[in-house]
Amino acid sequence: MLKITTLALAAGLVIAALTPGPVFAQATAAAQEDEREDEQDASSKQDALSNNSAGAVFAMTNETDRNRIVVYRRANDGTLTLLRSVRTRGLGIGVDTDTQGPLVLSRGNRFLYAVNPGSDNISVFKVNGTRLKFLQIVDAGDQPLALTLSRNLLYVLNGSVAGNGITGFRVSRDGTLTPLPDSFRALSSPIAVPGNIQFSPDGKVILVTHKTTNVLLPPQDAIDAFAIGNDGYAGAVPLRNASFGLRPFSLAFREDGKLVVVEAFNAAPDLSAASSYQLNADGTLDVISGSVANGQTDVCWVVITNDGRYAFVANFGSGTISSYRLTASGALTLLNGSAAFLGDMSQPVDLSLSRNGRFLYQLLRGTGAVAAFRIENNGSLTDLGVVEGVLPVADGASGLAAY
Repeated sequence: MLKITTLALAAGLVIAALTPGPVFAQATAAAQEDEREDEQDASSKQDALSNNSAGAVFAMTNETDRNRIVVYRRANDGTLTLLRSVRTRGLGIGVDTDTQGPLVLSRGNRFLYAVNPGSDNISVFKVNGTRLKFLQIVDAGDQPLALTLSRNLLYVLNGSVAGNGITGFRVSRDGTLTPLPDSFRALSSPIAVPGNIQFSPDGKVILVTHKTTNVLLPPQDAIDAFAIGNDGYAGAVPLRNASFGLRPFSLAFREDGKLVVVEAFNAAPDLSAASSYQLNADGTLDVISGSVANGQTDVCWVVITNDGRYAFVANFGSGTISSYRLTASGALTLLNGSAAFLGDMSQPVDLSLSRNGRFLYQLLRGTGAVAAFRIENNGSLTDLGVVEGVLPVADGASGLAAY
């Protein structure tokens, strides 16, 4: 609200002295900070075009007073350099989103999408090297926690206690989002506590994992499958697939429709596992390898390498990364339960791969850092160092996207 205190007219010149109220002052200060950050970002063209810059890594702070994207330059050898942070102009929640995919890059790495679960919206950025240009912030339902993209569609996972489900958007050529009217679809269980939303490679199915066992609704541990129509809308009622293991947290697809799902087994010590499946056209899942244990605790995140030969999973409770081998048929075998140890209090969460698939990056919630690794031909990991600073320590940092 504006309070007009003085009004003068002289030679056709109107001078108004305005005293801003507290809300207006806060909004103005935030806008000025956004402008400064945009100017700083625009002035960093040399960062984006440096011969030492092969790509970028983006992490999200998820802070309650302001959500930010932290930008790292990726060198040709996979190592990272911390550059800056950019406001999403939305709010985080200060605790883990506890989901895979709160921060995602578009195909071609032209646009970056970030959830703001504290303000119930999504921020859209244009990506140019290591530079981010703010494009849009759009309402995204009740507590958006994770995102998935397929061609011109984006779906968000809403994880509020009031009603968890999925909501759709059209993606324009300029990267901006337009809501699909009346596209919210409830999950098959009201107590699902979802962990991941993921489009199938052909974009015809969306899978959502349920982290909570529902003893009153068979199967008790579930993965929902929503059929996606030609109009972009998800079917009204999802198919409830049985998870092979307890507490399916997140999943990753291979291009042939085979997928790996990690199972946290309610964070019981040393019981973490992963299963592989074949997704069928009707949304059903056929188990290929069931609950292949890795001897670690509280596995939560998973990626599959570009060539489809290896899967890496992050074990939150153990502070480790485990490696698995995937055969052409989708059979899953454990390579190394502790392929990388990140520290007892590191709390590894989100994983992401570089565009060329040679490097693996890990967000460490416990230490507010990002770890870098080179993926060797035999699936082992070579440590490339840890970059600290800017990200909050043990305070909810969530989301990692690399190219």
